[in-house]
Amino acid sequence: MTTIDEFRKVASRVSNWGRWGDQDQLGTLNLIDEAKIAESASMVRQGRVISLGAAFDAQGPQGRMAPFRTNPIHLMTIDGGDGPTYAEQVRGWGNACAEMIGSVFDIGPMRFNDDYIMMPLQAATQWDALSHVYYDDLLYNGFPASSVTSQGATRCSIDQVSRGVVSRGVLLDVARHRGAATADPDDPITPSELDAVADAHGIEIRGGDVVVVRTGWYGAFNRSPRNYEAHSAGLHWSCAEWLHTHDVAAVAADNPAVEHGGMHVDTVFLPMHCLCLRDMGLMFGEIWDLEALGEDCASDGVYEFQLVAPPLRVTGAVGTPLNPLALK
Repeated sequence: MTTIDEFRKVASRVSNWGRWGDQDQLGTLNLIDEAKIAESASMVRQGRVISLGAAFDAQGPQGRMAPFRTNPIHLMTIDGGDGPTYAEQVRGWGNACAEMIGSVFDIGPMRFNDDYIMMPLQAATQWDALSHVYYDDLLYNGFPASSVTSQGATRCSIDQVSRGVVSRGVLLDVARHRGAATADPDDPITPSELDAVADAHGIEIRGGDVVVVRTGWYGAFNRSPRNYEAHSAGLHWSCAEWLHTHDVAAVAADNPAVEHGGMHVDTVFLPMHCLCLRDMGLMFGEIWDLEALGEDCASDGVYEFQLVAPPLRVTGAVGTPLNPLALK
C-alpha cells in the first residue's frame, strides 16, 4: 500500500497546472494541435470505420456497479400504434398536445414517431470531464470545487471541449497480449506492461495520442450481462506518470473506470482519477466497446488509427455519452 505522502509527490510531478495558462480548461487536449490532427488523418488507409460505442439501453452495466446511476430509460412519445383513428379518438378530449398531433394526422397520410431518453450522462460509453473528480476542494488548474454548482460546472465542464477529440488513436490490447479473453481482474496493468504491449504491437506512443486500452471486460459483460463482475483489470495508479511522460492527450478503456479498482494508495479511492483528471487535466474514456477494434488490429497488425470522439456539448456537464469511431 502506497502512502498518501508518496501519492502527493507523484501528483506534484505530473501536475500540468499553469502549463497552458492559468485559465486553461482543456488540459492535455492542448497537445492535439493542427499538425496532430493532420497526422491522424494519415492513419486512414482502408476506409474502414469501427464503432467503439456501447449500446445505450436497459441492459447496460449500471445499477449494481454504481447504485447512484441507472441504465438508460427509453420512452416513446408517439409511435406506430397511434394509427388511423388517432385524430378521432383525441378530438375534444382536452389534451392540447394530443389534439395538436391529431390535427397533423387529420391532414393526410403522413405520420411520425418521436421519443426521448432519460439517463445519467455516464451510463455507458463516456468521457469524464475534468470537473468530474477533485480533491482538496480544487479541480484541475486550481479552480475551486465550488465552481461546480447545482446548475452545473462553471469550470472544466465537458462543453469546454467544443472542438471535439480528433487525434491519432493507439490500441494497446492487453487482454490479447496476455493470451486471455479477459485480463485477470486481480492483476493490474503496470507501466512496464504498457511498454511491452506497445513493443509487441510494433507501435510508438507519441505526444498528443489518445491511448486506448483493451482489457476484455466489456466483451465479457456483453456475452453474459447477468453474470458480470464490476471488478476488472485496469491501469495501476502508477500509469499516471507513464501517461504524463508520453504526453498522452487522453486515455480510454473498455472497463468501468480505466484504472484498477483495488485500494493501492492509503485513504485515496481511485487515485489515478485524481492524478489524471485533477492534476494532469487528462480526460478518461470509460466503457468503450473495443472488441471489433481488437479483432481488426490483430487481423492486419495495424494498431494505430484516426480517433474521432466528440463529446455532446451539454452545458455544465461533468461527463458525456458518445459513440467514438476508429477510422483505419
